[in-house]
Amino acid sequence: MASNRHLGRIVALQSLYEYEVRTNSGDDVDVEALIARNLERYASEIEDKDFVADLVRGVLDTSTKLDEALQPLAPEWPLAQIARVDHCILRLSLYELLHRKDAVPPKVAINEAVELAKSFGSDNSSKFVNGVLGTAYRTLVEGGSADGKPTAEKAG
Repeated sequence: MASNRHLGRIVALQSLYEYEVRTNSGDDVDVEALIARNLERYASEIEDKDFVADLVRGVLDTSTKLDEALQPLAPEWPLAQIARVDHCILRLSLYELLHRKDAVPPKVAINEAVELAKSFGSDNSSKFVNGVLGTAYRTLVEGGSADGKPTAEKAG
């Protein structure tokens, strides 16, 4: 059985994916109702429901900034061409890397994203997600450049 947090991330991903599909179809989505409905299905398995709700709200509140950070990390893949589920996984994990690093170690956020990609993405999704988030970790969290070399400030 999936750990409590892993299951929470699955529910968060499902919520984000549903939100994306519905809003792109022109639906007016009540985010709080969507979160509550998706959490209700796992009420007995997920103890920390605030974790899930905070992830979904956080990703949605920062989605524009997350996309601005993601695009240079995979320049040959415009965000509009990335599979929607992969895009949701990347947003969710980048949010954890940048905004939840006090509660979630970076390697855990990346590993969880790879596992989500293996479960819900295509055959190559896990490699793609791992590569993008590895670059995100080096450039946005550690402060290096996209090629893994230290930036001028870090080089000394």
